[in-house]
Amino acid sequence: MPWLQLKAHVAPEQAELLEELLLDEGATAIGLQDAHDDPVFEPERGTTPLWQDTVLTGLYDDLDGISEMLERIEAAWAEHMPGEPCPTIEYELLADRDWEREWMDDFTPLRMGQRLWIVPSWLEPPEAEAVNLILDPGLAFGTGTHPTTALCLEWLDHLAVQGVLTHQRVLDVGCGSGILAIAALKLGASSADGTDIDPQALQASRDNAERNGIAEQALSLYYPEQLADDQTYPIVTANILAGPLVELSGMIASHVAPGGHIALSGILAKQANDVLEAYEAQGLIMEEPTLREGWVRLTGWRPA
Repeated sequence: MPWLQLKAHVAPEQAELLEELLLDEGATAIGLQDAHDDPVFEPERGTTPLWQDTVLTGLYDDLDGISEMLERIEAAWAEHMPGEPCPTIEYELLADRDWEREWMDDFTPLRMGQRLWIVPSWLEPPEAEAVNLILDPGLAFGTGTHPTTALCLEWLDHLAVQGVLTHQRVLDVGCGSGILAIAALKLGASSADGTDIDPQALQASRDNAERNGIAEQALSLYYPEQLADDQTYPIVTANILAGPLVELSGMIASHVAPGGHIALSGILAKQANDVLEAYEAQGLIMEEPTLREGWVRLTGWRPA
């Protein structure tokens, strides 16, 4: 069965009303997409920013009465926004497809460094003897497809190859899906602690640990306030955002043991100096940034 898709380019202040009007006409799904690939980073708390040119789409399973539907939407717009023209609404028919199958076909295993692979659960690992982390793409909390996560995974793999990670304890601040902590454990760490402010992230970490055969005692998960202030770790990771990294630099750096290593990511290139200076002020020796696709990983260590 084909689907009817309505599409309009809207300004941020127009999006809410047009979305409501499309839903009133029985849309089964609404989509908001950036028209110019202009990402929004670190929005203010309590806000939901939209792009200046947002493509708003509505999907319908009823193909009858398209002209009448558009007339009703325009009339309702005129009633709510007198004097302001209604955004131009285009429509097209979409052939029915196996969307889930096509989504799955888009993903392949990802290699991170020398030994580590991220493998979707429906695929066989390319190298059975490698370190294979089973994790499905599309989760909200990190799956290795973003440069910041990949940079951290490659760093952990490098530490493992060098023997630095073996039998060590790891802290992951802002653990999300648990990908970094679980990868560290599969690469040879003895135990890992993960913290996150989001209960859904902690649950996602538990689920992914179970999927990867990680024993419950190997991965401990906490809200940040539950972590002991004086607890230090040989390996610390934090893949969050530059603002929180600077704001929490004292707390995060305090958990790096003497001689311990740290990796920070979620940082845009233009933000790297601010983050680097914040951690140098905490007594850490920071290395030159590693850059990928506009994102940065910062690594360093605490003198023994």
